[in-house]
Amino acid sequence: MIKWADVIRFTNKGNPTPEKKVEKTEEEWKQILTPEEYQVTRLKGTERSFSSELCSLFDPGIYECKCCGTLLFDASEKFESGTGWPSFTQPIKENAIAYNADKSHGMIRVEVVCSTCDAHLGHVFPDGPEPSGLRYCINAISLSKIKE
Repeated sequence: MIKWADVIRFTNKGNPTPEKKVEKTEEEWKQILTPEEYQVTRLKGTERSFSSELCSLFDPGIYECKCCGTLLFDASEKFESGTGWPSFTQPIKENAIAYNADKSHGMIRVEVVCSTCDAHLGHVFPDGPEPSGLRYCINAISLSKIKE
């Protein structure tokens, strides 16, 4: 189980090695993503809170990266955070997510990205439920749900 100390260690000392890497040019990403998906995943944008039905869906299933299809989160780790973005307590595997220091907008946060294609997913915070205490606050537009 990943805890906040692990998140900080990955952010400062290096992320777990992904199983593979997917690299595309910006033009290739623009051809396969909608303008809004591109803005969020490739340019580190944020969708409006409460703008996706994924916030209130808690059906079983797996969430994958919108850009490359890497499996990222299991719906069993999803919880209602009240923030307006889908929230999870753990990634599906330790090496599914990479962690980056984010000092934008006058804040210090930990950005989470898909470790396979570097798509911006959102941020992780140490205010989630036990036992991990983590809240992966994820842009719904960064995800696709695979029904179970």
